[in-house]
Amino acid sequence: VQLQASGGGLVQHGGSLRLSCAASGGTFSRHVMGWFRQAPGKEREFVAAISGSSPSTYYADSVKGRFIITRDNAKNTVYLQMNSLKPEDTAVYYCAAGYLFVAVDVRRYDYWGQGTQVTVSS
Repeated sequence: VQLQASGGGLVQHGGSLRLSCAASGGTFSRHVMGWFRQAPGKEREFVAAISGSSPSTYYADSVKGRFIITRDNAKNTVYLQMNSLKPEDTAVYYCAAGYLFVAVDVRRYDYWGQGTQVTVSS
């Protein structure tokens, strides 16, 4: 499975961005999809996950109520709508594919995209 993340950029405090992650290879609907992020000098941390079909979602407490994860299995794409962005959301965001829901540990995901930079100015 190959993953390609896009949609990052520079946004002001309180603004919004939508990240996309396009998958190719494998059977997309079978995979749990997750978003993680990594700020400079910090470990990669879980942001959100969505199950394969009839999807359920799960969020880190730090983004609950602000971020929304969705997927379109017909387009082999997972999205992360990020609202009310804060400077502490600044990080490289990665999408990942696995098989276990809910998995918040990076080691539970088998495939990773290349990351897209999100910068929130204060």
